[in-house]
Amino acid sequence: MKITFLGTGTSQGIPVIACDCKVCTSEDQRDNRLRVSVMIETQGKIIVIDSGPDFRYQMLRAGVRHLDAIVFTHEHKDHVAGMDDVRAFNFRQQREIDVYAHPRVQDALKREFSYIFSNHKYPGVPRVILNTIGEEPFLVEGVEFIPIKVMHFKLPVLGFRIGDFTYITDAKTISPEEKLKIKGSKILVINALQKEDHISHLTLDEALELAGDIGATDTYLTHMSHRLGRHADITKELPENVRLAYDGLVLEL
Repeated sequence: MKITFLGTGTSQGIPVIACDCKVCTSEDQRDNRLRVSVMIETQGKIIVIDSGPDFRYQMLRAGVRHLDAIVFTHEHKDHVAGMDDVRAFNFRQQREIDVYAHPRVQDALKREFSYIFSNHKYPGVPRVILNTIGEEPFLVEGVEFIPIKVMHFKLPVLGFRIGDFTYITDAKTISPEEKLKIKGSKILVINALQKEDHISHLTLDEALELAGDIGATDTYLTHMSHRLGRHADITKELPENVRLAYDGLVLEL
């Protein structure tokens, strides 16, 4: 399995253009974070988790020329806004793109992209097939996804375990029952927004505590705002088996 981090940032706390913070002015490319998304390549299939506002550029930047499916964690704009850009893959592959989402997320997609789901479609609109998912394991092109239910303040969000890889974003709390689904993962990806407390996101300390509880071989932090700090500085504060992810990072499992 090949895992590519298309984006590791967040809309939370995006600074104004004139921001002069150390992250925004950093010359370290690892500090240049687009909205969070990850691409899974396994069994000859290419599956993306979340298509945020930066989706088009992320796919171009990664040189992706084929897409089998998009799986959504939840309906917030920084995770779904780029779905319109599947149209390029429709054109290239001459078929619909499978989209996997909870019914609540599907309702949001239909509101946001009503033209895609209209009975009378305008020529050239994106073509997708909606597949309903919940809390039970499901298959995407023959690849098993095990949903991990986490809470984003009061909003349920789905993380996913694919083999020995678990990906969780926009979490604040995870129940003991859901943690059991993660145990045994070799690679764990979890969100770490900033050091200061936040109502709906794990802080750095909370993410590190969760990582220690899960005990994955390697943990990577994602969904980081500029408030977290520079990559090089935060790396010095992390345990040996915990690292900051960065846009373009590729892992093999």
